[in-house]
Amino acid sequence: MDTQQLVAEIKDMNMSYLLLAQQMIRADKSMAVYRLGLSQEIAQLIEGLSAAQIIKLAGSPVMLTRFRFDDAVILGMLTHDRKERGQSHAHAAILLAGQALEEIR
Repeated sequence: MDTQQLVAEIKDMNMSYLLLAQQMIRADKSMAVYRLGLSQEIAQLIEGLSAAQIIKLAGSPVMLTRFRFDDAVILGMLTHDRKERGQSHAHAAILLAGQALEEIR
């Protein structure tokens, strides 16, 4: 994959993420904040973005999303097939809920 194609893929991903995040926030802000790992302040900013602002922000060649899995244990729980899959996902959700939310810096 060449650099131009990679940047185009990043821009597409940014657009998809912003549109999904905005839709989730407008439908149920509390659940969106939890599922997206955002602060209330960031959620409010995303919710208020106009279409033009979303297009401009999505055009950034930098990924707007990031993995919330700074802990290999959480990632392992979500990716390994086990009989207790539901239990592993519940445990991972509890651990993720305890992590700090994104802040504006």
